Amino acid sequence: MSGAKPQGTMLGHPTGLFLLFTTEMWERFSYYAMRAILVLYLVDKVQSDGGHGLGWNQADAISLYGTFTGLVYLTPLLGGWIADNILGQRKTIMIGGALMALGQFTLAFPHSLVPGLETEMFYLGLFTLVIGNGLFKPNISTMVGDLYEEGDHRRDGAFTIFYMGINLGAFFGAIAVGSIVAYYDGNFQVGFLTAGIGMVLSLIIQMIYAQKLLGDIGTVPAAKLEKQKNADKGEVRNEPLTKVERDRIKVIMVMGLFTIIFWAGFEQAGGLMNLFTKDFTDRFIGTWEVPTTWFQSLNALFIVIFAPVIAPIWIRLGSKEPNSPVKFALALFFLAVGFLFMIGAVLELGGDASSKSSMWWLVGAYFFHTIGELCLSPIGLSMVTKLAPLRIMSLMMGAWFLFIAAANKIGGVVGSFIGHTGTAEEQLANAMGIFAGIAITAVVSGIILYFMADKLVDWMHGAESSNHEHTATEAFEEEIAVTAEHEAIKH
Repeated sequence: MSGAKPQGTMLGHPTGLFLLFTTEMWERFSYYAMRAILVLYLVDKVQSDGGHGLGWNQADAISLYGTFTGLVYLTPLLGGWIADNILGQRKTIMIGGALMALGQFTLAFPHSLVPGLETEMFYLGLFTLVIGNGLFKPNISTMVGDLYEEGDHRRDGAFTIFYMGINLGAFFGAIAVGSIVAYYDGNFQVGFLTAGIGMVLSLIIQMIYAQKLLGDIGTVPAAKLEKQKNADKGEVRNEPLTKVERDRIKVIMVMGLFTIIFWAGFEQAGGLMNLFTKDFTDRFIGTWEVPTTWFQSLNALFIVIFAPVIAPIWIRLGSKEPNSPVKFALALFFLAVGFLFMIGAVLELGGDASSKSSMWWLVGAYFFHTIGELCLSPIGLSMVTKLAPLRIMSLMMGAWFLFIAAANKIGGVVGSFIGHTGTAEEQLANAMGIFAGIAITAVVSGIILYFMADKLVDWMHGAESSNHEHTATEAFEEEIAVTAEHEAIKH
């Protein structure tokens, strides 16, 4: 190491924070642009029929979407290990970002240039994206934390800023790609090209400014640094787990099962709900039709608006603040309410697939799903860090992301029950069954978790106790810090 230090400050924070903010913003732009059109591209008619997609049926498209998003959660475990033990974060990010850009450009490759190989090119692009994502995603948020010394009160505020970058990218990604695809008459290849350009911008910004604004942060593998710090410590690493530790691990495992249910329902957004928006929703405002992909931006918009509201509410409740299991239960109830809106959309159609339901049903569904996310997402990672024994913290964090990976795959399987074939009316009926099934499952699970809450808190052995002397601002910053770490790896 050269010993170079980060240079300068902005708004009281290291300038490197705003480099990472911008890098992550453009990466999120790229990802959410691709995510918004992935299923739509798969189900669009093949080119010979006047479309630009692969002509898959809806069930297969949603199942593939679930597999893809599940892998998005698995590969960061490998990418984090590579960065920690071999390459360091900066090199890993650059390699991962380059692979992600290559994957987007592979998806953008015109069908006319690869006749008969469209599906193979698609799988190659998706595979490259998954590997690149695994290398890129787990390391940006880690470097945000590394900008600050241990105990620096600015750290949580830094994640607040970083979190807004994540959601700005997510919001504008779906908006931009929907507008561009519509302008080019439904050409999804142009959409993937747009996503690839966003990823290239992220890489260019990192290449130009990283050394100047980050110094040596992320250049040395964390495992090497840890060995240097602990060289003179005779720590025992093979101690058996105590009863308290075993109880706390049981809490992580139980809560993980319920988080599978939440995310499996939540992730219908990019699959089944995306297709419902395209086929069964009246998206006209006057004579202008809102692009299907724009609805994918609602989650990011609602997070930016309501994240500053939810966290202070917990603090104002004081001693009446719900414990973590109850907050999880509330998240499941909000998920169910969101799907009640989707049931309302189906009922409005009255079984007539030729008619269209109001777009406000979708807006309501995304709103309640986001409120549920804000009750659950800041809690999950924070809970793991509080409950997992320090010597197996990484293992437990990996297990937590395995739960979320499973949720994404299960969500794809559930969404695929819309059917491989059948009339539009039959698919509409199947969608009704899926929405109702998720809502019922979420309510039943929420009730079970609510009544288990006291026992789970007992198993936490005091880790659940909270400090109600924090201000609302401090509470917001702390919750956003852990939410940002989750979002930086999510999708």
